[in-house]
Amino acid sequence: MSKRDITVAHSPDSDDAFMFYALARGKVTSPTLEFRHHLSDIETLNRQAMEGKWDVTAVSFHAFPYLTGLYALMPCGGSLGDGYGPIIVSRKELSKDELRGKKIAVPGKLTTSYLVMKIYEPDFQEVVVPFDKIMDAVQEGTVDAGLLIHEGQLTYGSAGLHCAVDLGRWWKEQFDLPLPLGANAIRKDLPEAVREEAAAMLRNSVRYALDHRPEAMAYALEFARDMDPALADRFVGMYVNDYTLDYGEKGRRAIQLLFRLGYEKGLYSEKPPQNLI
Repeated sequence: MSKRDITVAHSPDSDDAFMFYALARGKVTSPTLEFRHHLSDIETLNRQAMEGKWDVTAVSFHAFPYLTGLYALMPCGGSLGDGYGPIIVSRKELSKDELRGKKIAVPGKLTTSYLVMKIYEPDFQEVVVPFDKIMDAVQEGTVDAGLLIHEGQLTYGSAGLHCAVDLGRWWKEQFDLPLPLGANAIRKDLPEAVREEAAAMLRNSVRYALDHRPEAMAYALEFARDMDPALADRFVGMYVNDYTLDYGEKGRRAIQLLFRLGYEKGLYSEKPPQNLI
């Protein structure tokens, strides 16, 4: 019996690599489905999802309300930071008031980091820069500050930069909830049995990685952009956790809050429906 190919797209980052390790290396298999992996940065994946390019794709939570005609949110595979998340860095120390009106590099206007930044401080000049070039832009002075996602959240100090705002910490202090950042979505036009099997495989892949951390981390380090192994392990632990297996009641409340605040700040023209998750 031939297997059905399922295209799955995710970012080339250590946390996603850790999450998909068991699927990529055949530790988790299915008699009916075969996953074909494609790697790209999250803003590109958000744009491609608008066209329904992939069967399963990583997307920013910010982007998901725009995708509900094509995709359903998977109950697993999400990244929620419990007390940590994107940070705003600068060459010199800046207060919130000093950020107002400044030129800030962002990794994309559909990323959740951008949404949370606009919730925190709506008044700034965004400059879209590839996520892995933002620290360079700040160091070179072409922008006043930069919004860092991925491993830069842990390595900015070695580049001589200062943390102006830790948005993950701010969110936790304000709402006592984890900060929803990334999700996995699956095309709605796939048969229900296929969607259920794909979700089960993804959950099993995450569970395998958490249960076999050393081997999954060895694989993830191939995607860590020469990051120190201890820092890479810390970064993966920040974003692949129990919430990744299932959002749970607290995670779902956090997602709904994110959408509601985004609407109230004018970042969605229509109120996202309450039944997205």
